[in-house]
Amino acid sequence: MNGLNAGLTTIREDEIRKHLAVAQGLVTRAVVIDAGEGSGGTPLAGTGRRFVSTVSTGSVRRTREVELSKTVQAVGGGGDPLMTPQQHAVLYRVRRGIQVALAIADVFARQTDLEQLQARNLSAPLQGEDAGRFKALLSASAYIAAFSLAAYLLSTLQGEGEPVNDAQEPDFLFDTPQDALKSMVTGLDAAITGSADEATLISRARGFARAAIDGLIGRKARFTGLSVFENTHIRIDQDDFTLDGFDVAPGARRKPLSMTFKKPEEIVGNHIAKFQAMKLAKMMMAYDFDRQMNPFVELGGFLFTFIGDGMPGTGKTILIQMLAGLLNDYCQVAGYAFHYENFGVDQISSYQGKSGQNCKAFIDNVTNPRVIGFGTIDDVDQVAAKRSDDRASAGQQEVTAVLMESFAGASTVVRGNCCFGMFSNYPEHVDDALRQRAGARWLIDGPQSEADYIDIFALLIGKNHSIPLGGHQLFANQEIKRAVSVSYDKHNRPEEDGLVAVWQRFEKNHGRIETLADIGAYLHEIKLAEPRFTGRAIKNITDAIKMRVMDIELPDEWFAAPEAFVHRSYDEKKAMIADLRGPVTMEMILQEINRYADSEFRYADKSDDAAVADIVRRERLRERAVSEIEAMKREGKWQP
Repeated sequence: MNGLNAGLTTIREDEIRKHLAVAQGLVTRAVVIDAGEGSGGTPLAGTGRRFVSTVSTGSVRRTREVELSKTVQAVGGGGDPLMTPQQHAVLYRVRRGIQVALAIADVFARQTDLEQLQARNLSAPLQGEDAGRFKALLSASAYIAAFSLAAYLLSTLQGEGEPVNDAQEPDFLFDTPQDALKSMVTGLDAAITGSADEATLISRARGFARAAIDGLIGRKARFTGLSVFENTHIRIDQDDFTLDGFDVAPGARRKPLSMTFKKPEEIVGNHIAKFQAMKLAKMMMAYDFDRQMNPFVELGGFLFTFIGDGMPGTGKTILIQMLAGLLNDYCQVAGYAFHYENFGVDQISSYQGKSGQNCKAFIDNVTNPRVIGFGTIDDVDQVAAKRSDDRASAGQQEVTAVLMESFAGASTVVRGNCCFGMFSNYPEHVDDALRQRAGARWLIDGPQSEADYIDIFALLIGKNHSIPLGGHQLFANQEIKRAVSVSYDKHNRPEEDGLVAVWQRFEKNHGRIETLADIGAYLHEIKLAEPRFTGRAIKNITDAIKMRVMDIELPDEWFAAPEAFVHRSYDEKKAMIADLRGPVTMEMILQEINRYADSEFRYADKSDDAAVADIVRRERLRERAVSEIEAMKREGKWQP
């Protein structure tokens, strides 16, 4: 079983199988205790009511037998000694769900000290505080077992329509996990009794599971010790069942991705960003699900986070659609699950802590080691606030904290199965520490040259015309290797004025950059000019250089069939990739330093310009206010 801090907890089949006898007993014949105020009594003719005795029987407790298997078999009233496939499926899922729920309760016992307290209580009854803690944790374990069974049923019972909404929640018992599950079986038996057919049976069973979840969530505050389970992510591969704590009501299967995908040839301009996105898609497909690691992470060059910035309309959205489309196509060929999710302003909540929970759920969904994941935070400057911004909401501050911890925190584990992209028109409004957690900077500036504008107009206008193209070779400027080479060459020298001054001063004092010592001295000069150019910036630059070293074109035929590459063993994939990588060059180093430093100076200049504009606006308002006050004083209207 994987550690919880490392991601998903996978429960092995033998841990589930050991609870088979208990589960079989509960669905075959369970003896339960009924309170006297139950629904008993003689039916009144012509009504749905029952006669209730005026003599109090509240203290009388009776036992009765619940035989769920017979109740399921009686559905439809056919009297057939054999069950239909639908009846059998329901009974099997209930029994299997009980096994899974008990196994999950065992996970909780190991997470806490309940397992040790149980062992001590067997040898001698616990006393004092230990006894109280044991009882509280046992009740919490019972709660988790009931919740897990309800979640499992809602996830695995597939009906045609929505579950019925008139189901009653069970009379929960939380003494032990077995008692909680017995109360669930009793409630389910009552819910499905009298079902006219199999469709009604499944609908009532799913409705009962939903009612049970709603009832359990409403009771959660009564239990202590559940916090450790909040961030638990449990996976049962055989049933395609995942339980993600209590944050989101479970049971919803992953919906098919609905998105307008774009092909690389449909993007004009943004050459480096497009090229690196295409490489990233292939890199992620090297992920090994058995080892839960990607050779590119070990060899260097894997891009876990990036930030794309540019003016509105320059192509950020279409770049997202392209990368998601490539990953979706590759995953379909390989037979892998692909999960895309965007975190937006609609997930910022006014409830304290909820925005952080939503963001953590987003991170967990994308980093799930059982899928290939791509997560985006569009308009990140609106979603995550600067920590120094006192006008930002508490929810925005929560999101900033979660993203910072998740992208480069003490517990961050980069496996290589997913990546996160932050996009913004105003990256200078993003918190400096969060922005520096982006391992790559993609300047998304859209079409730039005359040829780019001819290409994009010809692409978008379509072919429903007979207008001649003229003296232009269509899309020649977009040929990816040539375009990327030209784009990288632009960074042989800096572009931003602030960095240009540093470069010229360094060349004047030290000459050309030729050694590692020269590189270090140049980086130090940049640090003196821009204090935000920290050690994390150096790490991001070296990671970008390693990515350039892995600037290899994985052959398309590797991804045409799964056996060619993606389904090979981890060591085989690692060896195939290592054979293709090249050496580090000085040209490469300087280009990546200038690319990254240019972005920092660009952000700093924009941030400073915004601050200056704000100060100028305030001063203008102050002068206007002073002028109006003086006029009011002269007219005798001013009252201080």
